[in-house]
Amino acid sequence: MIDAPGGAAAQGRRLILATRNVHKIVELRRILGVAGLGDLRLVGLDAYPDVPDVAETGATFEANALLKAHAVAAATGELAVADDSGLAVDALNGMPGVLSARWAGGLGDEANLRLVLAQVGDVPDERRSASFECAAAAVFPDGRELVVRGRLVGKLSRQPRGTNGFGYDPIFVPEGSDRTTAEFDADEKDAISHRGVAFRALADELRRVWSQ
Repeated sequence: MIDAPGGAAAQGRRLILATRNVHKIVELRRILGVAGLGDLRLVGLDAYPDVPDVAETGATFEANALLKAHAVAAATGELAVADDSGLAVDALNGMPGVLSARWAGGLGDEANLRLVLAQVGDVPDERRSASFECAAAAVFPDGRELVVRGRLVGKLSRQPRGTNGFGYDPIFVPEGSDRTTAEFDADEKDAISHRGVAFRALADELRRVWSQ
């Protein structure tokens, strides 16, 4: 459940998640809860319908995460957290990268995934290396900012497998595994995922700031 502004659940320290992606909100609530920020009220942008979506015009994951976090912190007057994540395929020179969510022209996850598979269709197994990348940013109402990175190295499968996760999870096989991240359960995935790594690091940074 996403806390609504002004409700009983909104008492205490709050953090605005700069996304309307339901899958991502569920994942971030789970990761940050396990990271020891369980007393933090996590509010998604659906609770702020007047806050406009922020165009991801940055050339890097860090730039896009900061764009979103700064815009939401300014619009709400509260601590805002955003991430920009994507798939970097070595055989595609690091693409789709920051264009991961829009790789197939905005047609959605399934179309993105199928396009990447088609583009690496002739690439031999030993050259199908890839990584999931994430930059997570926190911006305070006074403009202070924190940025961290997370990365998961692996390779691309030949066919989609698994029904968990979202995005490119069904075709990404982490290093040392024979399963795609869509075949991991939530706890397994969070323990190694690019977002898990990044947001646990961000939680550490937030605790450091709050302890000063």
